[in-house]
Amino acid sequence: MNDHLAPLLTPEGHALLAEVRGTAPADELAVATRLRRTHPAELVSAALAQARLRQRAAAKFGEADADRMFFTPNGVEQSTRASVATYRAERLKTLGVSSVADLCCGIGGDAIALARAGIRVLAVDRDPVTARTARANADALGLADLIEVREADVTEVDTAGWDAVFVDPARRGGRGRVFDPEAYSPPLSWAVGAASTARVAALKIAPGIPHETVPADAEAEWISDAGDVKEAVLWFGTEPGAVRATLLPGPRTLLGRGLPDPEVRPVGRYLYEPDGAAIRAHLVAEVAEELDGGLIDPTIAYITADALHATAYATPYEITDQLPFNVKKLKALLRERGVGILTVKKRGSAVEPEELRRKVKPQGPNSATVFLTRVAGAPTMLVGHPARP
Repeated sequence: MNDHLAPLLTPEGHALLAEVRGTAPADELAVATRLRRTHPAELVSAALAQARLRQRAAAKFGEADADRMFFTPNGVEQSTRASVATYRAERLKTLGVSSVADLCCGIGGDAIALARAGIRVLAVDRDPVTARTARANADALGLADLIEVREADVTEVDTAGWDAVFVDPARRGGRGRVFDPEAYSPPLSWAVGAASTARVAALKIAPGIPHETVPADAEAEWISDAGDVKEAVLWFGTEPGAVRATLLPGPRTLLGRGLPDPEVRPVGRYLYEPDGAAIRAHLVAEVAEELDGGLIDPTIAYITADALHATAYATPYEITDQLPFNVKKLKALLRERGVGILTVKKRGSAVEPEELRRKVKPQGPNSATVFLTRVAGAPTMLVGHPARP
């Protein structure tokens, strides 16, 4: 968006954004040709680009907000989903936080949620375009009184006087995603130091962070939304050493109790697929205890049980068949059952779902789910269907 943001904030820019709202990709050329007769070409291009970004952002921010906000390509990709930001803001509010220094604020997704929770925010980002976009979003949503946007290097910002610090370091570099926490920008060690300046702190990190790198005085929380793991957060000033998995919508939170690994059992009538947040948080044992279940393999996060239990932390399937891995046998079984709608899930298998689907060529009116996995170390196919308690 570079120098295209300012023109979009003018009355002409706002009117043009309203006019191109919802433009389908196939219609862009015709719309652009028509509008360029009465508007500057660069402004038309900027408005259409912004309309595309708003359409993409609707999944994260909701259509009502996305249609009023401003985005950069990176901002859409890297910003926090609104449901997750709202949950975190409410948790900070419950902790008695009334002001937050939001470091590496991006386009302002978390700052918006914090302000809507009634929390005063200092939103800091060193990139000029990103900072201007965050400021425009605070204005667009009527939150400018609660959000101060500052263009600065976060490592040079004094956070003294703020109740809490929230840090969302960049986890992408020139070659894509960065997995080493010390390669974040700024590094995790710096963020941990910044956390010590406030009564409460939350540091957003990649869900795949090794557990051994979590500081001993931090609480670690993994968050999923509608079954998809979105992020992990290190909390300071809450419950040192605690580990939790939080599921949205809800929220529903599973707190770790340090249970030993579940025992391995033969496959029972039901197979449970734990939520990704519980798996990432290493809380499969806590889920298994709730289900009175065990594992099908010591290295696989599938839980088996003989009874059907209602749980928020795992999805149940009724298993009808257990086969050694054999594509021909599976194909024959599916043909016999008239299965044309086949869902393929894998854990502990090198076979790709699409590859298997091509080989078995499912046909018929019925549906089934096949799990490509290991049972007690042996490559196995489990066939079943979703179960509803």
